[in-house]
Amino acid sequence: MLPSDSSPRTPEEVVAQAADAASLSVLDARIADCFACPRLVAWRTDIAVTRRAAFRDQEYWGRPVPGWGAADAEIAILGLAPAAHGGNRTGRIFTGDRSGDVLFAALHRAGLANQPTSVSVDDGLQLRHTRIFAAVRCAPPDNKPLPQERDTCAPWVRRELELIKPTLRVVVALGAFAWQAWWPAMTAAYGVRPPVPRPKFGHGAHVSLPGVPDLLGCFHVSQQNTFTGKLTPVMLDGVFARAKALAGLA
Repeated sequence: MLPSDSSPRTPEEVVAQAADAASLSVLDARIADCFACPRLVAWRTDIAVTRRAAFRDQEYWGRPVPGWGAADAEIAILGLAPAAHGGNRTGRIFTGDRSGDVLFAALHRAGLANQPTSVSVDDGLQLRHTRIFAAVRCAPPDNKPLPQERDTCAPWVRRELELIKPTLRVVVALGAFAWQAWWPAMTAAYGVRPPVPRPKFGHGAHVSLPGVPDLLGCFHVSQQNTFTGKLTPVMLDGVFARAKALAGLA
């Protein structure tokens, strides 16, 4: 896919297009048409062309991946970035990879999803009271966005928070990267500065500040964490049970 005349291609254009997005649907469309980070554009495009052998017969999404879920969500799940052969392939965050298998099984057990699997955009999955989005919207090489790529993507996160702000009560940060990305996003969307020093990330960490959603830390649902037992289903269930309670859904 080539950029159109209106595609964001600089950080300044991202700021402008994010700020005046009047709805989530408009924001999602603009995110999916972003070309502002040359390294990420090249990587996501290359992956979509070369493909993994198991998915060789599939057409990859190969674009930035918008947020997804309830527009009136009480719970937001903030991740790192789409997976090269997951969201970058399917076009939906945490869909079509092992991390998504773990996450959506837990959301189903918590009553926040209607089914325990997420394999494609047309698989019938629905989220309840929950919206999922990432700090960086393109799949990065080695799952490691650069600081300037994180900062370029930040206006999309800010505007998404502003649009779900009326109902949002709890944010679950999956991993230290999402935890760190939350603080500037929180300040931009809510006008509240983080504590000094900033609270440290940890699984089960909980930060409650006046005027902003509660923040919960959760180890990322990466294969490295789930295969080694650093993150178990019981641990995930505990985080989402607490998120539901804080959101008034328990």
